[in-house]
Amino acid sequence: MSDQYQPKPEHKFTFGLWTVGNPGRDPFGDVVRPPLKPTYTVKKLSELGAYGVNLHDNDLVPFDATAVERDNIVSEFKKALADHGMKVPMATTNLFYHPVFKDGAFTANDPKVRAFAIQKTLNAIDLGVELGATIYVFWGGREGAEVDASKNGPDTVKWNREAMNFFTHYVKDQGYDLRFALEAKPNEPRGDIYLPTTGHMLHFIETLDHPEMVGVNPEFAHETMAGLSFIHGVAQAYESGKLFHIDLNDQKMSRFDQDLRFGSENIKAAFFLVKFLEDVNWDGNRHFDAHAYRTEDEQGVWDFAAGCMRSYLILKEKARRFNEDAEIQGILAEIHARDAELEGLMAHYTAESVGKLRKIDFDPDTIAQKGLGYEKLDQLTFEVLTGVR
Repeated sequence: MSDQYQPKPEHKFTFGLWTVGNPGRDPFGDVVRPPLKPTYTVKKLSELGAYGVNLHDNDLVPFDATAVERDNIVSEFKKALADHGMKVPMATTNLFYHPVFKDGAFTANDPKVRAFAIQKTLNAIDLGVELGATIYVFWGGREGAEVDASKNGPDTVKWNREAMNFFTHYVKDQGYDLRFALEAKPNEPRGDIYLPTTGHMLHFIETLDHPEMVGVNPEFAHETMAGLSFIHGVAQAYESGKLFHIDLNDQKMSRFDQDLRFGSENIKAAFFLVKFLEDVNWDGNRHFDAHAYRTEDEQGVWDFAAGCMRSYLILKEKARRFNEDAEIQGILAEIHARDAELEGLMAHYTAESVGKLRKIDFDPDTIAQKGLGYEKLDQLTFEVLTGVR
């Protein structure tokens, strides 16, 4: 393999403990790989060139651990991080695995469940901050319904908002350097999950007490499951200043949540995502929320992790070639030609602008006759990706 695509910590690639640690269990079959100890995972990912690891609370500390056990586990893990120069940039809470969350966490009908979910999350926030996390992700895996008659829709929105407000006030009260990132998903494990897309999340954020503390964590697979364009959602989140974190993987449309190796399925979509992140110099971590095929042993897991990072770097190089290709850039220069006078009239409403716009003869029939060259541009993109230019 070329050293040109060798991952390094400065690339800011991260993996969840739950990703490389996925044992291959699915709804129809038991585990195929033994669990990996978190400290061992830190060591192996460091050797592959990763920047850090992210975690749910129970990826590290078992659900029923005592306070003493918790402190010993965390101490050992922090030592492994220090020994291998690894970071924990992001943390989250497991609010979906235990049976108590079968009807949701923050949106469960039972107030005892909602209160327990808040208690558990407060403890997990403390853990994340202790490990150095500055981003805290909320994925509402059980926040949804199969039986719509069982839930009052406005209540579920209100309860979710109350929980987010509670946590933002807690973080401010504690003086933590922590921001929240909300992760959307349309379905699975619930029949329908509340706030199913990045667009839903962006609106919800504006209703919170401290919207400046809350952004989004778009995931490639989740937007693809909904039949949406991931790059469009990411661009909207970035433009609104809300792209706090990102989950990279891959997905076949209209399937269950596959969490495939990044770049393994939708190469063009992955390319434009990488190109966007690199073109805008996005300073966040490139987090891979994916897992190895069920066919793999442990070596296959590390092949998977290395492949995610290598694919990103290959696509980053393709983006550089795209940006330096004279023919492509010539087409784009024509497509993106600007008209300062017209754009000035459209930028802000004034009575004067209205008057000037109404006096212009645009001759739409003539404008409509011009071809835009998108066919050629798309073909040249294909040729860059396939390595023939």
